Amino acid sequence: MTTGYISIGSNIDKDKHIPSSIRVLQDAFGVLDLSSIYQTAAMGFEGDDFYNLIVRFNTDLEAKQVGKILRQIELDHGRSRNSQKFSSRTLDLDLILFGDQIIHDGRLQIPRDEIEKYAFVLEPLAEIAGDEKHPVSGKSYRQLWDEFDKTAVWQRKIEPPWENE
Repeated sequence: MTTGYISIGSNIDKDKHIPSSIRVLQDAFGVLDLSSIYQTAAMGFEGDDFYNLIVRFNTDLEAKQVGKILRQIELDHGRSRNSQKFSSRTLDLDLILFGDQIIHDGRLQIPRDEIEKYAFVLEPLAEIAGDEKHPVSGKSYRQLWDEFDKTAVWQRKIEPPWENE
């Protein structure tokens, strides 16, 4: 069994796509551990705020197989294959960690560099995996978050609106 982490984000119909993707991920991988939901300002473009979170799961699958499942879930939620990096999206699922593996194979990059670049990935990761170590830097995710420059960061934990329904 390998423990993996998926970054989930959406800013189009996010109240629909986030809970739906969590249900589909549960069907695919079983029990999930979820971080809090973070509302985050769009970065690199003008757009609606995102909801972001990190999901931890265990699997016997290989990383490439997990990546294919995530891409299909994105497509099933209306994601366009030719969407730009900094743009609005129905659903963004990124496999950011897979055990302590280091993989550079085309589209599959593990660990994802977004972990150390973006607060919307690092803060929820530090929340649910704070004591675990980055496979390259060797620093814990809590330490990486403590050292992160938060001066230009706008994000906050929210109660997911769909849980009140």
